[in-house]
Amino acid sequence: MKNLLQKELGQLEKQLLSLTAVVEENVQMSVKALAERDVPLAERMIKADEEVNRLEVNLEEECLKILALHQPVANDLRMIIAILKINNTLERIADQAVNISERALAVARSPIITCPLNLDGMAKKVISMLEKALDSLVNADLQLAQTVLDLDDEVDDLHSTNYQLFKDYIRQNPAAIDTVLNFLTVSRHLERIADLATNIAEDVIYLNEGRIVRHLTS
Repeated sequence: MKNLLQKELGQLEKQLLSLTAVVEENVQMSVKALAERDVPLAERMIKADEEVNRLEVNLEEECLKILALHQPVANDLRMIIAILKINNTLERIADQAVNISERALAVARSPIITCPLNLDGMAKKVISMLEKALDSLVNADLQLAQTVLDLDDEVDDLHSTNYQLFKDYIRQNPAAIDTVLNFLTVSRHLERIADLATNIAEDVIYLNEGRIVRHLTS
C-alpha cells in the first residue's frame, strides 16, 4: 500500500509540473500579446484558460482521491496539502493572464499610444519571479524560493511608480485616459501575479521544511 501511495504521489507531481508549464507559457504569451498588439494571440490565450481549468480540476480530484483512499500522514500529507494549494494558485495566475489578454485586446483596438508606464521592465521581473518560484518547486530549492520572497517588494514598488506615471500622464493627456487606464490595469494584474508567485515560494518552503512563513514575510 505504501508503494502504491508513493507511485500516486509521483503522478501528482507530474500533473502539477504539466500545469506549471502551461500557466507559465500563458503568462508570457499574454504579455507578448499586449506588447505587440496581437489580437489573435490575445484571443488564443483567453481560450487557453479552459485547458488550465481542466488540468486544475483533474489534479484536485486526484489529490482528494488519494486523501480518501490512503489517509496519508506526516510528510505525505504535507505534500498533498502543498500540491492542492499550489494547484489553486496556478489557476489564479492563469486567470490573471486572461485579464492581461483582455486588456491587450482593448489596447489593440484603441488609438496607438506609446505606453507611459514601465510595463516592460515590470513584466520581465514578474515573469522571472514566476520562473524562479516554479523552479524552486521542481528542484526543492529553498534559497531560490527565498529569492522570490525578496523580489516581491520590488514589484510592489514598480506598481506604485506606474500609478504615479499614470497620474502624471493623464494630467497632460486627459483624452487618453481610457487607453492608459488599460495599461495601469495590466500593472495591477502583474503585481497580483507576483503576489501569487510569492505564495508558491512560501508553499515550497512549507513542503520541504514544514514551516509556514506567510505571515513572517513583508
